[in-house]
Amino acid sequence: MSQAANNFMSLQFAARSENESFARVAVASFVSQLDPTMDEITDLKTVVSEAVTNCIIHGYNSDPEGVVMISAHIEGDTVTLVIEDKGQGIEDVELAKQPLYTSKPELERSGMGFTIMENFMDEFDVTSEMGGGTSIRMKKRIVSKKALYN
Repeated sequence: MSQAANNFMSLQFAARSENESFARVAVASFVSQLDPTMDEITDLKTVVSEAVTNCIIHGYNSDPEGVVMISAHIEGDTVTLVIEDKGQGIEDVELAKQPLYTSKPELERSGMGFTIMENFMDEFDVTSEMGGGTSIRMKKRIVSKKALYN
């Protein structure tokens, strides 16, 4: 069992689109202690990007006064990510999870964010409350490059 066997981090930042890349890099840097493969890092960065963008565009309607919160927890070889906002919430989570559904067609959104998150992670859950925000909880087991070559 490595030192990374039980570790955590959390951060919060303004709901501004220019902070999306910061969030991707912060999570990737934290998870790097598990020695993930490039594919695993790419998957994690993609889901963080999708979730943060959802918080900014859908949760806060691009209002930079909003706050996006991310927490990450490593236990053994598994990382748990929670990305949340305190924005407007999602009226119908099951509808929002449908591929190609978007509540903002005028912004040319693809409607694939939740589908991508669900497909790239081992576990994926969305909870939302109208007027109270949305929380996305995801888990992924990191195989690690060391395990691949041993």
